[in-house]
Amino acid sequence: MRPERLYLQDILDACDAIQRFLQRTDEAAFMQDELIQSAVLQKLIVIGEAAARLPRSFTEQHPEVEWADIVVFRNIAVHEYFALDWQIVWVTATEDVPLLRQKIKALLSQLEEGGQR
Repeated sequence: MRPERLYLQDILDACDAIQRFLQRTDEAAFMQDELIQSAVLQKLIVIGEAAARLPRSFTEQHPEVEWADIVVFRNIAVHEYFALDWQIVWVTATEDVPLLRQKIKALLSQLEEGGQR
């Protein structure tokens, strides 16, 4: 089984990529740019996939992260793509992802301090 810290690092890397993708754009530009939309959505899917692969015992120990919501978003993005609301993607990427990044960074620090995998 892959260590939890590697899934957390995947999430952190995807959060960083989303921030890079959006650093020179605003909401109006995002709504018109299919390339940026696709890039951001792909990284959100990576975040959801990594969260889904974490053991339940781990996610239950860390309720400060909205694991279930992250996985549900991924499932909608993958399975109901044509019903996707780009306004929700924008809010998720610009408001939720920075908060998630902070939480994941803190979890990684805890794991490193505790010598856990």
